[in-house]
Amino acid sequence: MTRSHAIRKMQLSLQDFRKLCILKGIYPREPKKKFKGNDKTYYHIKDLKILEHDQLLSKFRQIKAHLKKHQKLLGRRELLMAETHIKKTPKYSLAPVIKERYPTFIDALCDLDDALCLVSLFAQFPQHLTLDIKKKDLEECSQLYRDFMLYCTVSQCFTKAFYSIKGIYYRVEILGQQITWVQPYKFNQRLPFDVDYKVMGTFTEFYIALLKFVNYKLFSDCGMTYPVSDFPALDTASSVSYLDCKRVKDL
Repeated sequence: MTRSHAIRKMQLSLQDFRKLCILKGIYPREPKKKFKGNDKTYYHIKDLKILEHDQLLSKFRQIKAHLKKHQKLLGRRELLMAETHIKKTPKYSLAPVIKERYPTFIDALCDLDDALCLVSLFAQFPQHLTLDIKKKDLEECSQLYRDFMLYCTVSQCFTKAFYSIKGIYYRVEILGQQITWVQPYKFNQRLPFDVDYKVMGTFTEFYIALLKFVNYKLFSDCGMTYPVSDFPALDTASSVSYLDCKRVKDL
């Protein structure tokens, strides 16, 4: 089924359809015979049937209807009612999606490479209202990444780290699974406008939820409370110096 056909069938906008596919882990397919042309994007019918009965789809429709009513209130200049109405916007939880996509904790660890790369990148971004990069999301990414680095430092699970042009590469081994990611250097970031930050923001939203579950599980297994409150926040310089003291291999 083509993407345009799926959007009309689900009665969603292109942005909501992309967001739903990213959160559910559904990606385009390349069929053997492209009956609608080579310039179309195709999805598997079984994947789209899963989306039709998902709870996120109904939540997206509720949010769309809620925002539409908010715009009507603004058009009638009922500002007080519009402000009260926008505070009651329906919210959705990604906990069922995380549980569905990662049945075991090992599955979550195997998919943590991209999550750490993107979360550490967003932690370095500046706030940008035009590109819809919010300060709250940036602070949350920074806090989650510091908590994960704190666990790796305390548990001494680092196996390799080195500097490169792109940033600092780290490799840890947790429960027999090797996780490798790159942390960018702390420079003033210049955000290019030819990048789709809405797609990146959707991936970041999912990876934030994933990293919350992973951090909670790791700290709980160590007998530590989470969120962390009794430990100082670690920046890049202090974490690297601490790793030197712990004799990390191949640093």
